[in-house]
Amino acid sequence: MTVQKTASETNAIATPCIKVCAVEPLSGLCLSCGRSLREIGAWTSFSHDMRAAIMATLPQRLARLKAQVRDCAPD
Repeated sequence: MTVQKTASETNAIATPCIKVCAVEPLSGLCLSCGRSLREIGAWTSFSHDMRAAIMATLPQRLARLKAQVRDCAPD
């Protein structure tokens, strides 16, 4: 059985956003999704390939960011 997608499903823009924005001030990256403010603001204007390339880097960005935040936290 083939499932047909609606027009809104086929035109949906993939996003890592989980609607919990908190920007780490030194890096300028969102602690929830790992994107920069510039990337967040321009997300809908990026091509599919550009969004996919950015999304591929997010797991590493978030791991690095969380390690930096953890290292800077007071004991």
